[in-house]
Amino acid sequence: MSLIRPAALGLAALMTAPALYRAFVTQTLDVQSALARFLIAVPIAALMLAALRTITESYRSRPRLFDAQLQAQSRNPEIPPPPS
Repeated sequence: MSLIRPAALGLAALMTAPALYRAFVTQTLDVQSALARFLIAVPIAALMLAALRTITESYRSRPRLFDAQLQAQSRNPEIPPPPS
């Protein structure tokens, strides 16, 4: 799990966007508070993305049935194509 991935930093920025807006644009929130919220959100975002990556990993590693049929057809041209 890498905390410095651009996706993790971007998700953390989206999660803390209201606080960052209030700190830097409207200046109704202390900058240190907004940055502390961002630093807390970075590992949380990294964990969320790691969980998503773990869940979707099985879909990438398993070949689809249609792909397997196409590969079998390319090896043996006598196999009829899959139905449309």
